[in-house]
Amino acid sequence: MILLRGIGRLVSPPGPRGKLSVLIFHRVRPRFDSRIPRALHAEEFDRLLGWVKGSFNVLPPDEAVERLRHGDLPTRAMAITFDDGYADNAEVALPILLRHGLSAAFFIATDFLDGGAMWNDAIAAAVRECESDELDLAELDLGVHRLDSPGARRAVIARLLSRVKYLPRMQREETVSAIRERCRVRATPELMMRSEQVRALRAAGMTVGGHTCSHPILASISLSEARREIEDGKARLEAILGERVKLFAYPNGKPGKDYTDEHVRLVRQAGFEGAFSTGWGVSGAGADLFQLPRFTPWDRSPNGFVFRLIRNLVQPGVVRA
Repeated sequence: MILLRGIGRLVSPPGPRGKLSVLIFHRVRPRFDSRIPRALHAEEFDRLLGWVKGSFNVLPPDEAVERLRHGDLPTRAMAITFDDGYADNAEVALPILLRHGLSAAFFIATDFLDGGAMWNDAIAAAVRECESDELDLAELDLGVHRLDSPGARRAVIARLLSRVKYLPRMQREETVSAIRERCRVRATPELMMRSEQVRALRAAGMTVGGHTCSHPILASISLSEARREIEDGKARLEAILGERVKLFAYPNGKPGKDYTDEHVRLVRQAGFEGAFSTGWGVSGAGADLFQLPRFTPWDRSPNGFVFRLIRNLVQPGVVRA
């Protein structure tokens, strides 16, 4: 780790030449789940934070954006973020973050608060729980799929999510409902935070940020709809917290594909002070504060994990204003 810190200081010195790495997570499950072997769980997250804390200077995300703006980042600066608003962020991830003395930002899609589930989780749960070894979705133009092994089910979930993700919202909801009906699954999993958990995150010193209302792919809806999604999601969070929400994360977040310059303008006009994409890379001098990249390696060893982060520090392609 000492060698890695030295390398990191060379490629990410303090001050105006500093670079900000930002990690992105979604869920942290309480324990390993053999049905989803690569899913992040508490023990793994705890170990990962130990690696990060030993090699990087982790800042609260709102402070990191401000210090990037003013050109006074520390060497090897890093911030931690979570997208969507899963309840396990508050129940599992928060205690681990606090134990390590670290802070993070949680970007929340507000329509799913207080007992909801996102469309992708509804599909995944339906396929995992389907009692048949075959799933016929030909009438939906989604093919016929074998479900005769855990690996086959994971592959089907991945294929369906990639097909359904970019559908218009109403068509997406109808498709999800039809998939669940064909899987003969009725109950919707309740995976998202409750409003009191959002307040608990903030009370614990975490940052809460906007992530729209219903998590649409912004580039797939009209600009007027996108404006409502961005502004109404911000207003809902501010009503819950009783304070201004300053940061935003683009749903799905691929620059130029999931959002455009027009959506960046809408986020600025909504009163946010910074926003995050899911493009890889780091942010340095001249970075567009409304298109900050994020990256999380999934190596299982500390050296592999940190070396990949160091490699990301020197990767070109940072989105700039």
